[in-house]
Amino acid sequence: MSSFLSHEPAFVRPWHAQLFAMTVRLSEQGLFTWEELTRSLGSALEVETANSKSDECDRYYLAWLTALETILMKRQLIHAREITTLADAWRVAYQNTPHGHPVTLDQGAM
Repeated sequence: MSSFLSHEPAFVRPWHAQLFAMTVRLSEQGLFTWEELTRSLGSALEVETANSKSDECDRYYLAWLTALETILMKRQLIHAREITTLADAWRVAYQNTPHGHPVTLDQGAM
């Protein structure tokens, strides 16, 4: 039976769905093609699979995130330091958010 007929969610974690939606939107805006993404994703999957300690489910989307970041950096739409700054800000927000509450990013923290 095809997975689209199953009762399992299409995405295991909310951030997987958010990453996919963001990627679709950026592609619709013409920032890259799906062919570019699949090439970049293939390369990122090789690295992530070889080096990651994440579970298989997250490993795929971590590679997806790397692929998207790589494309956006090549197009000079974002810089590595901006990615690092945002990742650090989200990490701090996550660590300081009580269990069960939504994690939000303080814009002043960036």
